[in-house]
Amino acid sequence: MNKSEAKDRIDKLKASINQYRYDYHVLNKSTIPDAALDSLKHELSQLESQFPDLITSDSPTQRVAGQPLKQFKKVAHQKRMMSLNDVFSSEELGDWTVRISKLVSHANWDYLVEPKLDGLAVSLIYQEGQMVLGATRGDGRVGEDVTQNLRTIEAVPLSLYRLDSRLRGNDIARGRFEVRGEVVISRKNFAKINAEQTKKGLPVYANPRNLAAGSIRQLDPKLAASRHLDFVAYQVMADFDILTHAEEHQLLRNLGFKSLDVGECRDVREIRDFLDDLQQKREHLPYQTDGAVISVNQKSYWEPLGFVGKAPRYAVAYKFAAEEVTTKIIDIQVQVGRTGALTPVAIMEPVVVAGTTVSRATLHNQDEIARKDVRIGDTVILRKAGDVIPEVVQVLTELRTGKEKKFVMPEKCPLCESKVVRPEGEAVARCANKNCFGQEKEQLVHFVSRAAFDVDGAGEAVIDQLLDNDLIGDAADLFFLKVGDVEALDRFAQKSADNLITAIAARKTIALNRFLYSLGIRHVGEQTAFALAQFLSNKVSGEITPTDLWHHLQKIDLETWQEIDDVGVVVGQSIFDYASSSIGQNLMQKFTKAGIKITIPSPSTHTLPLTGKTFVFTGEMASLTREEAESKVRELGGKASSSVSAKTDYVVVGENPGSKADKARELHVKIIYEKEAKNLLNMV
Repeated sequence: MNKSEAKDRIDKLKASINQYRYDYHVLNKSTIPDAALDSLKHELSQLESQFPDLITSDSPTQRVAGQPLKQFKKVAHQKRMMSLNDVFSSEELGDWTVRISKLVSHANWDYLVEPKLDGLAVSLIYQEGQMVLGATRGDGRVGEDVTQNLRTIEAVPLSLYRLDSRLRGNDIARGRFEVRGEVVISRKNFAKINAEQTKKGLPVYANPRNLAAGSIRQLDPKLAASRHLDFVAYQVMADFDILTHAEEHQLLRNLGFKSLDVGECRDVREIRDFLDDLQQKREHLPYQTDGAVISVNQKSYWEPLGFVGKAPRYAVAYKFAAEEVTTKIIDIQVQVGRTGALTPVAIMEPVVVAGTTVSRATLHNQDEIARKDVRIGDTVILRKAGDVIPEVVQVLTELRTGKEKKFVMPEKCPLCESKVVRPEGEAVARCANKNCFGQEKEQLVHFVSRAAFDVDGAGEAVIDQLLDNDLIGDAADLFFLKVGDVEALDRFAQKSADNLITAIAARKTIALNRFLYSLGIRHVGEQTAFALAQFLSNKVSGEITPTDLWHHLQKIDLETWQEIDDVGVVVGQSIFDYASSSIGQNLMQKFTKAGIKITIPSPSTHTLPLTGKTFVFTGEMASLTREEAESKVRELGGKASSSVSAKTDYVVVGENPGSKADKARELHVKIIYEKEAKNLLNMV
């Protein structure tokens, strides 16, 4: 990027960030996720570091926050409330320690690491040991007087708990001093408040941080008191004989303030160990945290280290891997799926999200691209939570340059050049060639997936190699492979080849519902496969061969298929067509020759506990996967659906729920949480 291009990008980034910050800090309205805003700021900071002469005084990197709300009395801080520069990786953390060590001769310090709470920064003023003023940070110099609301928080001492005898004759009791910290709301109280909102049929709150900030900005202190807010202190703004930041935390506790556990670390290695431990424990902490604050522990070095811009050099904020970041779409390519579906995939500038580097994300279909107005060259917000497939959730249209290109679905399949068709009433375009190589490959990847045959070690890269080397032509061929066939492949050796063949052999016996799902019959998902297995268990049970199963399938007419619960007209036609095809028949014969056995449970003679009940799961569960929960629902006679309707009985809501939770509230469908769901599923 040359200087002219950098200036254009910097100008657009500054305008966007300033608007988002104004919306958030002045209007108390969140129009962009915090993690995505951090990502934009980080990009701006990196560009300004590369082109320092482009830094201007109005840049968001040169200020702390937005203006205070006009509804509150303004309060000037005696000393500016600073923000911290962010680091996003272990490498950037190491660079910071090296950089500051060069600024002070013969430096001999260690570090203090403390959880960075996702709350609202406030300042508390004490006079003669009594709280007299409480204010928000505002723009760092001027905040808002929210004393009455802060007084409602029990964790805020109205008078000091006790005085520290080390502080020169109790100077605190006679003087004026300031404590800074975060107003937060615990996960437990946040869940209770949202449960109450749901019971009243009201919208739930998005996250604890927004709820805490909104509560403090309420004009009626009774409303703030009803939210059961909390306060965690981290700094005393007074000139006492405190040698280290760790001692400062101890002083705060002595005075009656809540202070989180901190870690004293000698070097970067110990800091990284503490961060790894904190990240593993973060979901079990009482408060939401998005990282850690790392400071030079010895306070005597703070002043010599000085400031860079508006941030101190002696401390940085380490941000945990974000689940929402910004990146740029380089291209949009089309991937051919196992049923011939053409899926547009965004090829992006590589970006770290949720702890992994991502460069691809599905855009689903042409209609979805049009709805979000996604174009090649756009800057977008990317979301990835845990193992969930990365998703483009928003386009930042204000960052466009005019060079972006619209995407059009191709008229021919990119793999076999057959005609692409889009059946009436469907959102998905498909390759008309049923023997397209792309479908063959994706069918095999589907066949070995977790919900199907679950073959450990047979991922997409392995399937690619097996196809490229003509070792397999269909799924049944997998079971005829020998160690010597695969050990010469790229990244294989005798041990890894032996592991793969052993893993394949271990899957020769499979439950009927998983076998039906593995076949990749169009429209037959996990729930439908389970319904088909229940239906077939009334006709045959025990252990049978695929050929035996095929004979039973051929005896069932189209009308019978279509009358099965959870099947219907369209799906029934797909099953009937597959059961009538020579391709399916030949594959069943090969499976039988390979030694595949299908287990079919005897039909239940009593009503199962969840018979007739439909569940929908949304969000992330802490102690079980969605696949485990849905499988248990089916095992107990219920239905696990992917969409919410008026016929849904329960919507199980985890962390970061999607639109399904909103749909449930709109339709007055019962919402339950993980603990209650586990009780219903007998998984406690």
